[in-house]
Amino acid sequence: MEKFDVIIIGSGPGGMAAAYDISAKGAKVAVVEEDLWGGTCPNRGCDPKKVLYGAVEARDNLLQLKNIGFDAVPEINWNDLMTFKETFTKPVPVEQKAGLRNAGVQTITGKASFKDKHTIIVENQEYRSDKFILATGQRPAILDIPGKENFGTSTDFLNMKELPEKIAFVGGGYISLELANIANSCGSEVHLLHHNERPLKGFDKDLTKALIENLKVRGIQFHLNESAESVTKIEEQFEVSLTSQGTLLVDRVFCATGRIPNVEGLNLEKIGVEFTHKGIQVNEYLQTSVENIYAIGDCIQKDKPKLTPVSSFEGRYLAKLFNENLQTGIKYPALPTIIFSSPKLAQVGLTNQDTLENERYEVQDLDLSQWFTYKHVNESLVKAKIIIEKATGLLVGATVLGNEADQLINLFTLMINQKLLSEQVNEMIMLYPTVSSDLSYLY
Repeated sequence: MEKFDVIIIGSGPGGMAAAYDISAKGAKVAVVEEDLWGGTCPNRGCDPKKVLYGAVEARDNLLQLKNIGFDAVPEINWNDLMTFKETFTKPVPVEQKAGLRNAGVQTITGKASFKDKHTIIVENQEYRSDKFILATGQRPAILDIPGKENFGTSTDFLNMKELPEKIAFVGGGYISLELANIANSCGSEVHLLHHNERPLKGFDKDLTKALIENLKVRGIQFHLNESAESVTKIEEQFEVSLTSQGTLLVDRVFCATGRIPNVEGLNLEKIGVEFTHKGIQVNEYLQTSVENIYAIGDCIQKDKPKLTPVSSFEGRYLAKLFNENLQTGIKYPALPTIIFSSPKLAQVGLTNQDTLENERYEVQDLDLSQWFTYKHVNESLVKAKIIIEKATGLLVGATVLGNEADQLINLFTLMINQKLLSEQVNEMIMLYPTVSSDLSYLY
């Protein structure tokens, strides 16, 4: 039986970050993976989605300049775009596995299950370790309705060789909105079903409403307060029965109603690791209910966004905990989140309704469409909501809707984490005219 200092189950961004950093200090480390090396993000998640969105973003920029510099706007060729996407995704598993091996990390392929608190079994082989890190991620949840086998997932969407003429998306979260926007921008007739009247409930209500209205103008058909009751295959199409007693006949239907942690088959119950349907329970040290077993990333139950950089942050934290014998629990910085839509919607810091209504804070609603940064490219929908703590003058939260929302939110994230006052920002000289040079005028 081979013995290790640390075995990591899962090769996504969190597991990889932990593996590299722990191994670099001389520990004997192994990573177990039963699926694609590298995890969801680079193989079937954020990276391939961003490749597709890149074409959408380029076309959106041209649409803004139609008849004021460009006579025509080209259509997106789905087949060519998917071929380009695969140049990124196809090499990932081989490259990720090779990277670990080159760093001295042993790679083990197969499904892991615990025999006891220090031993796992993979493909009938036993491996023993002082510590374990669970980094098994999560997968799409599928609505339990008649015909659920007819649902496609985000993985299926990102692997489509041909673009269907009509598509229905079930769910009102960021994955559904992003994929719906890509499909619509590439030429599909798109329907989006959401069970209540508030998609993207984690984002600012006003700016979300502005985004939804813009997506409606672009052609996405929203069916709010509507749910799928069943999905029936009729020849080459699918009939979606709705709670309103109506039906939709489409070429593909995708379920994007959330994700669930990958905890099955690990034998966690046998060794006493506690978990719920929301994920594995951990303390402030990312330690499970079993002393030598830790968990990170999307498989854990937490109130932080389940995002790639958050998983990597947790992996690096555990490496410091193991390598440097840290005595402090994990402390998360302000975490930005984004919807890659048309336009982008991004936020950071305190943005919930309780904050907006609290007298401690000053809230500024800004329409930036007439600012030169955006007007020179004819961008008509650019809004920001800035939240300042009155007592200190510090920026504590922000939401931005616009093509450059990601850039502006990253700057706001830096300001919040570094506790920079507007006076300090004003003392800096930024390149002009850019998003950064606008900072001194935003609050």
